[in-house]
Amino acid sequence: MTQKTMEARKALGTSDLKVSPLCLGGNVFGWTCDEATSFAVLDAYLEGGGNFIDTADVYSRWVPGNQGGESETILGKWLTERGARNRVVIATKVGAQVESGSGLGREHILRAVEDSLRRLRVDTIDLYYAHYEDTKTPVEDTMEAFDSLVRAGKVRALGASNHSPQQLTDSLEASKREKLARYTVLQPEYNLVARSHFEGTLRELCEPEGISVVPYYGLASGFLTGKYRKGQPTPHSPRAAGVLKKYDNARGWGVLEAMDGVSKRHGASLAQVALAWLGAQRTVVSPIASATSVEQVRDLLGAFKLRLDAEDLRALDVASSREP
Repeated sequence: MTQKTMEARKALGTSDLKVSPLCLGGNVFGWTCDEATSFAVLDAYLEGGGNFIDTADVYSRWVPGNQGGESETILGKWLTERGARNRVVIATKVGAQVESGSGLGREHILRAVEDSLRRLRVDTIDLYYAHYEDTKTPVEDTMEAFDSLVRAGKVRALGASNHSPQQLTDSLEASKREKLARYTVLQPEYNLVARSHFEGTLRELCEPEGISVVPYYGLASGFLTGKYRKGQPTPHSPRAAGVLKKYDNARGWGVLEAMDGVSKRHGASLAQVALAWLGAQRTVVSPIASATSVEQVRDLLGAFKLRLDAEDLRALDVASSREP
């Protein structure tokens, strides 16, 4: 790890956690990455200076034969075998199964955290997210449950993922009113072709509250890597149709064209450009990106070194602000 990478560590909100400017997504572990490949990806990320890994208790429940927790299990085994626990910041989530009635109720949170701790083989989770908002559970109940985990030393910091401005506001107010641990990180969907959900009320809420942003889908499910091209054959991927449904429009192709220009000026990959743009945005601390090979990890880590200038940012902003 270079001194330059060490200096790049950033604080997560008001917590004492310091993370690298790229967070490695663990949603692929136990899905498109088997255990051996996951270990290789994790090794390359750590060796390249990364220290922030994101997973969830629900990963990868959608795969036939899986129950959820496969990603945490693989990550926990890697942490143990590599002796890497003190070198990384581990984030996981609870509450994805809102429709099942689990959500963010107290009993479910207290039970789920024990399962995550066991699978991860750790005593403390560094960052614990509420995966989705649960409007059926009073925010006071949710924050009291999270507060008890922080007080017990089972969780160091709290985050909210996929939360609306109102739900985030209500949660922060409940924490302040009841003197409970509060959310210090927000994980929204945010990238060059999906800006409107976060930019505006959510971002304006995060800044004065000192909340750091760790966006997911930083590469727009692969669209911003350049493997999708207008007029070219669709990539062989189970999610390709869904990706094109969202981004096959004037803005999507215009963004790729602008990214091509920036890429050529810097000799950088499109993925590096997309992540560097995110890293240059207000409140964003560490965008999340997943990798299924060592080569992909090394490419993503190149975003550490890429610094976009005013001309680059202007070109990308103009293209990404177009109507679809």
